[in-house]
Amino acid sequence: MRFHEQVHGVYFDDLDAFGILHNARYILYFERTVGSFWKHLGWRGILDDTSNPDQFQLVRANHLEYLRPVIGVGEVRARVWVEKLGRTSLTFGFCLLPLDEDLPYATGTRTMVRIDPRTRKPVEWTENFRKALAPYRKDLPASQTQLRPEGPMPAEDDERA
Repeated sequence: MRFHEQVHGVYFDDLDAFGILHNARYILYFERTVGSFWKHLGWRGILDDTSNPDQFQLVRANHLEYLRPVIGVGEVRARVWVEKLGRTSLTFGFCLLPLDEDLPYATGTRTMVRIDPRTRKPVEWTENFRKALAPYRKDLPASQTQLRPEGPMPAEDDERA
């Protein structure tokens, strides 16, 4: 299983009165790392249901467990992977780590649901989306997480899919 990571700066204004990373910043780092992950897969931020119908999602739940404090200014790594990909939902795994070790400050999950942009009702993920996420899925056996070709996610009618 692969994962995606992004390094984030921790600045003075990110800290609470005790000099510890404020609890709300963890979700912000996670959100930014998920955005970086989508960009890594070829999504560019312009909502377009014809070229990328899977980009219409709503957050259903966030769960975060704080394991040890991030103290003072510096840098941290946010790591994301796919815990589970359901018919219409996607659960990301998340951890916040120091730069020099894999002992997490926090771990968590976020569940998102794909929706139809007009009806706002849940709809199934496309096959191209499933293929693009396969290498990052923890819920699949290693034999099913084949790497996809590099580059952006192919369009739904692209023959590379």
